[in-house]
Amino acid sequence: MNIANNHIYYVYIVTNKNKTVLYTGVTNDLSKRLDEHNENSKPFRHFSFAGKYNATFLLYYEEFVEIKDAIAREKVIKGWRREKKENLINSVNPNWNFLNDEL
Repeated sequence: MNIANNHIYYVYIVTNKNKTVLYTGVTNDLSKRLDEHNENSKPFRHFSFAGKYNATFLLYYEEFVEIKDAIAREKVIKGWRREKKENLINSVNPNWNFLNDEL
């Protein structure tokens, strides 16, 4: 862990209930960020892509000590086609279980 700021950074992928949308993001507080996605998905509150498409279900995440590494990884994943993102999720979560309750 980074002693200077005691943060862990997360790159994560969320989806909607039917698993038709994938959204990739980065944060230093994954639980709080998932709550924000939930809040943004409520009617008349579609402030973001994840909110508009109700992408509130966590499928995948990685931890980083340095924010620059997390941002770089997020950019790489965002550049991938869906099939490659699916393969990444399948590598650790083959049943595409929602991981929200594991946090």
